[in-house]
Amino acid sequence: MKPPERFLTSRLVLRKPSIEDASGIFREYAQDPAVTKYLVWRPHRSIEETNTFLEQCLRNWEGGHDFAWVIESKEKAALMGMIGLRLEQTGANLGYVLAVPFWNQGIMTEAVAALADCALDQESIFRVWAVTDVENGGSARVLQKAGMKCEGILRRWIVLPNISSEPRDCYCYAKTR
Repeated sequence: MKPPERFLTSRLVLRKPSIEDASGIFREYAQDPAVTKYLVWRPHRSIEETNTFLEQCLRNWEGGHDFAWVIESKEKAALMGMIGLRLEQTGANLGYVLAVPFWNQGIMTEAVAALADCALDQESIFRVWAVTDVENGGSARVLQKAGMKCEGILRRWIVLPNISSEPRDCYCYAKTR
């Protein structure tokens, strides 16, 4: 799969990140404990951490199996968050992050639906899936509204370091073709 570096939805621009995005990412959400609560990484303490993250994102693009896009508003060119897709044998899993001022506006639902549909349009992709902590109701609603179905609970699936050092239960959502 060779995903587009940039694509549009009705309200959003999803584009390949650049190092120049570091200050916006750090300022808007990377250092925010509320945003990072249910993520697999701790809040960034410095812009250098965000730079390192972006450098890894760009290396991942070169590897051809792990892709991230910055999410921006079409109207204001405001950096809102990021969404990523990791390719597997016949599927892909996705993850996302969104700054607090943009919560509860359908923004992430729009981005998830667009990326899932883009992936499922590829000949080699039959399944797009994501997991969310069982206590993260907002994320579960995003996945449901994006057309994904809950397949069950993955017991002690992932460590979320901002909550616990032990693996936590997650819902698994998927969309297939």
